[in-house]
Amino acid sequence: MKIIRIIIQVFLLYLFYLAGDYLQKQLHLPVSGSIVGLLLLFVLLLFRVVPVKWIEEGATTILAYLPLFFIPATAGIVNHMDIFSGRGLLLILILIVSSVLTIAAAAHSSQWLTSVNNKLKAGWSGKRLSEKGKEI
Repeated sequence: MKIIRIIIQVFLLYLFYLAGDYLQKQLHLPVSGSIVGLLLLFVLLLFRVVPVKWIEEGATTILAYLPLFFIPATAGIVNHMDIFSGRGLLLILILIVSSVLTIAAAAHSSQWLTSVNNKLKAGWSGKRLSEKGKEI
């Protein structure tokens, strides 16, 4: 019975992809349909129109197999190594810079979300909170 539930949940996720693709084509949006579908799902989850339990097991199952989807892309890169030959240092530099930027953006976002969360908590309780969430 669990496998049927997972199949139905994956199908529901696929329907969001199809809806996003349809909206992207009809509205001529500059982003891909899968992103539009993901945003649509996010908004519906945010407003609790779609309960998380409707997609939770299906999404977990898909995430478990996600690394398998990257194998064809990696094999394609190996077939075109001539494009990357002689540019090893440039590729290493690009990887380092992009990793540092990603870490910095994640850290900044995390600190900002923490401060917003603390302000919301303080507003609900009427108390002022420190950076660590303790009452001042």
